[in-house]
Amino acid sequence: MSAKVTHVERFTLQVPFVDRVRTEMERAGIHTWSELEIVRVETDAGIVGWGETIQNYTWGRVQAHERVVGKTPFETMWDDSLGAGLLMALFDAAGKLAGVPVYRLLGDKCRDWCAISFWDHDMSPEKYEREALTAVELGYTCIKIKTRPWFDVRETIRRISDVTPDHFRIDADWNAFLNNASNAIPVLRELETTFPKIKMFEDPIPRNDASGNRYMRTQIETPIAHHYGIIPPREGIEMGGVCDGWVLGGGVSKVMQHGSTAGSLNMPFFLQMVGAGPTTAMSLHLSAALTHAQWPTITCHELYEHSLLKERINVVGGHAQVPEAPGLGIELDEDALEKYRVEKADHSLPRHVIKTSRPGGVNIYFATTRQMWVFYGNGNQPVDEWGCHSELIRDDESVEFDELFKRASESPVISAD
Repeated sequence: MSAKVTHVERFTLQVPFVDRVRTEMERAGIHTWSELEIVRVETDAGIVGWGETIQNYTWGRVQAHERVVGKTPFETMWDDSLGAGLLMALFDAAGKLAGVPVYRLLGDKCRDWCAISFWDHDMSPEKYEREALTAVELGYTCIKIKTRPWFDVRETIRRISDVTPDHFRIDADWNAFLNNASNAIPVLRELETTFPKIKMFEDPIPRNDASGNRYMRTQIETPIAHHYGIIPPREGIEMGGVCDGWVLGGGVSKVMQHGSTAGSLNMPFFLQMVGAGPTTAMSLHLSAALTHAQWPTITCHELYEHSLLKERINVVGGHAQVPEAPGLGIELDEDALEKYRVEKADHSLPRHVIKTSRPGGVNIYFATTRQMWVFYGNGNQPVDEWGCHSELIRDDESVEFDELFKRASESPVISAD
C-alpha cells in the first residue's frame, strides 16, 4: 500500500483561556491566541495524522495544503513552508505509518523526560503569585514570566519567591523592555542579588545590540538567553559571547538545524512552541532528539480551558515524559474538537483602556497594548521604576470614558489625576 495522503481537512476552534487568566490575556491583547486551526491528514492506509496551529501566534499558518495530497507524509514532512499544523499532522501520520514515535524520525533519543516550564503572559504581582501556586500544584518547578515596565517586577518576583519551594526557579523574559545596557545592568544586578530563584534573563535589551549584550553579560552572573539568529551564532561567539543560550522555535527543519548548531557549540536552549496539547507533545519529541534542549520548554497548554487531549500531559518534578506510542503519541479528544468548533472565531471585546500608574502619581492611559510596547520601547517613561501598576478599565458607557478612549486611541494620555 502506498500510504499517500488522500485528504486534508482544516477547521477552526475557539478554545477559551481559563478564568484565572482570561482578563489578563485580553488586557495584553493576546486573547486571540484562543483561535486554533486543527489539521487532519488522511492517508490511503487508513492512518490519520493530527496537528494544530495557534492562528495568531504560531510561526507559520497553513496555506496550500493541496501540495501534500498524493504524496506520502515522508516526502513533505520536512517542508517548513507548509505551516505549523500541517507539518505536525504529517509527522504524526508518518510516525503512525512507521510504527514509531515522532522522535525516532528526528534522530537518536537523548532523554526520556524533558524539562518543561509553566508560562504566563504579563500580569499583576498578585496574579502571578496565584499562577506560581498553580504551577507548583501541577508539578512544575519553573515559571517563565513576562517582566514589564508597567508592573512592579520586584514585587512580582518577591511574591512568587515567597509562595514557592526553595527549588523553584523563575525565568524572566523582558522582551527588550530595558532598552539598553545602562538601564539593564543595575536592574538585573539587584534582582539576581535579592532573589536567588531567578535563574535566567531572556532578552533584557534588543537582541541585535551585539556590543551592549556582550558588555551586559560580563556584568551579571545570571545566564542570558536570546532568540537564535538575530545575531548570527558565529559573530556572537567571535565577539566573546552575547548570551549563554538560545530560544528556538519555528518549523521542524529549522529547529533541528538550529538545535544541532547549539549542540556543536555546547550552548543550551529552550524550545518555545506556544500551543495546546498537540503542540506540547511535538515539543517533547523535539526535546528528546536534541541534546542541548536542556532549558525548560515553553508552551501555554495549561492556560487553555481544554488541552484538546483525552489525557493531560503529566508533569513530575518539572519534567514531562516523552510519548512512546506511534506518531505524536497522544489521543485527541474529539468531543472537545466538536465542542469548540466554530465557523469563524470571534475576538471582539468591549471598549477598554489600560491605565498604568507610576509611584510618583502619574497615570498613563493606553487604548491598546501595542501602544504600550511602542511608548516604553521608545523610552518615553522610565523602564526601571519599581511600584508601577496597570489595570484594565472597561467601557462604563459614560461620557468621560468615551472622551478618554478617543484621546487614548490617538496617543497615550498622561495625567496626574
